[in-house]
Formats: sequence, C-alpha cells, structure tokens
Amino acid sequence: MKQTCVAGAVAFALIMAGCNSASNSANAKLENKIRINGAGATFPNPIYAKWFDEYHKLHPHVEINYQSQGSGAGIRQLLAGTVDFGASDMPMTDQQLSQAKFAVLHFPTVLGAVVATYNIPGVTQELNFTSGALAGIMLGKIKKWNDKELTRSNPGVTMPANDIVVVHRSEGSGTTFVWTDYLSKVSPEWKSKVGTGASVSWPAGLGAKGNEGVSGLVKQTPYSIGYVELVYAIQNQMPFGKVRNASGAFVKADLTSVTAAAASAKVPEDFRVSITNPPGKEAYPIASFTWLLIPEKIPDADKENTLKDFLKWMLVDGQKMTQALSYAPLPSEMVAKETAAIPKIQ
Repeated sequence: MKQTCVAGAVAFALIMAGCNSASNSANAKLENKIRINGAGATFPNPIYAKWFDEYHKLHPHVEINYQSQGSGAGIRQLLAGTVDFGASDMPMTDQQLSQAKFAVLHFPTVLGAVVATYNIPGVTQELNFTSGALAGIMLGKIKKWNDKELTRSNPGVTMPANDIVVVHRSEGSGTTFVWTDYLSKVSPEWKSKVGTGASVSWPAGLGAKGNEGVSGLVKQTPYSIGYVELVYAIQNQMPFGKVRNASGAFVKADLTSVTAAAASAKVPEDFRVSITNPPGKEAYPIASFTWLLIPEKIPDADKENTLKDFLKWMLVDGQKMTQALSYAPLPSEMVAKETAAIPKIQ
C-alpha cells in the first residue's frame, strides 16, 4: 500500500512538473510577443497594411498595429510618445524637430501621387487640368465646369454649366500638404492667400476625413472635384485627370510618371525633400515620397531590433509589392542610403 502511494505521488509530481513546464513555455512565448504601434498617413495605408500583414506571416510573434488617421495625427502621437512610430506624407519641419523631446529619423517608404478626381455626370472622358485650372478651382474663382480655363484644355469634351463642388480634407493631412505644396509652386496667388500646409484655410468647398472620406464624398456628390492618393481613385474606380507639368505636357499619374518625378530630386542626408512640380517631360507634377518617422533612441531593445529588421525587409522585399497597389518603388540610390542610415536607430 505504501509503495502504491509513493508511486502515485511520484506520478502526480511528474504530471505537475509537466504542467508547469508547459505553462512556463506558454508564458515565455507570451512574453516574447512584440507589439509595435504606429499611426499617421492615410496616403500609404494600403501598402502599409500589406507590409505589416506579410511581415507578421514571416514573424508571427510580431504584431505591428497601424492606425490610419492622417499625417498630422501621426506626428502629434509620435511626439506625445503614445506610439512607437509615426507616418507622414510631409517631412517634419525644422521647428517641429527642434521642439521634440527626442531626435526623429525620417525613412522614405514609397513614392505616390495625388490626383484630381471628379464626378461629372455625362462626362466619361479623361480630363486635362492646367495648374491655373486647379488653383482657380481650389481658390473658388473658377466656379463652373464650362469655364474657359477648363474647356480650352479639353477640346471635344462637352463640359456642363453646373457649379463646381470642391471637396478637401477636413483634418491635418499629408495629402493636403502635397497638394498645397504643388499649388504654392505653380500659383503665386495660392501661395500668398492660402500657402502650403497639412491644414489650411480653404477658400471653398466641403471637408471630409481621410483619403477614404474624400473619395466617398466625391463619389456621392455630382459635379464635385477632390484630391486623393492615386490608389484610392483606382480602388474606387473613380476618374482622375491628367495634369500639365513644368515641361508643358499633360501627364497621367502612373508608375512611370511618378518614378520620373523623383529622377531629378536631390535628396539630403535626412531624406526630407519635396518633389512636386519637377522638371522632365514625363514627370507627374503632384508626386511625393511618404515617410516613417522613428525615434533615434528606442529604450526597448526588442522594439528597436524589430523596427530595424522591418526597415531592412521593407527596403528589399517590401519594395517588390508596391506596384501592385499603384505605388512606385524607391529609387535604388535611396534604398542604399536608407540601408546605411538604419544603424542610427539605437
């Protein structure tokens, strides 16, 4: 009987040891889970969603949560320390960087385009827009679709006499920054009256949140025009016009024309650069890089190493996924420069 009890006790101890071992193993796996939070631009959200999902498949213990809230929100949350990284279609200003409590590094991720998308019942042709037409519409000076500035650039298209309804972003937006940066370069009146910014005092129009919101409002509002990132126009099957570039050619936004826009860019060491209204006959004039904003010092070693590894993956494998979502990959020279800059993260 005594031997039976001893045997039972040993068996029980072994079972408990096994349970504790399994429990410890599960806890270890739980502890090794790495969660990284980011927020910011809606412009690159489709490709970011793809990247973070693919990276998670390769590294199941890593979860990168990204909130598409607009570039302004991304910068604010990064500086407030509520996220691990921000994302923006506009580089941070010198003032923002000097006021930040920590150093911030800029890493370009892809090239994209902002397009003029419209909803004109009865007009199925692809429209041509001059810089004067776009500035005039956004200033509220060109009020009707049959204005001579529009009809002159679109021979053979019967433009209606209806009023133009302008749709713009309602929150701080990198897409707005790119759009207004372009308008400020091509229109002295726009530059003096409105200027460049993530959020501006719009002379005309209706506001909507995010590229998603602007796309939706244009789709449901006859005779409207708005500006969105190229992929949103394509995904929503919305028409978008060609824009006359600095060389005088009407150019449609696509992978070739967006890549051409970056060809002449002189990129500084901190990667903060504007490429709107570039030279070149094939260049689309309203293109931009978009950036991940990452603290130079990251106290959590797991997060530091994961973000560095993600950047390396993004610059190689991630770039191969860009074209399927209508983004242009980074130029090879920039990939090399960024790869060399990754060790700055510590």
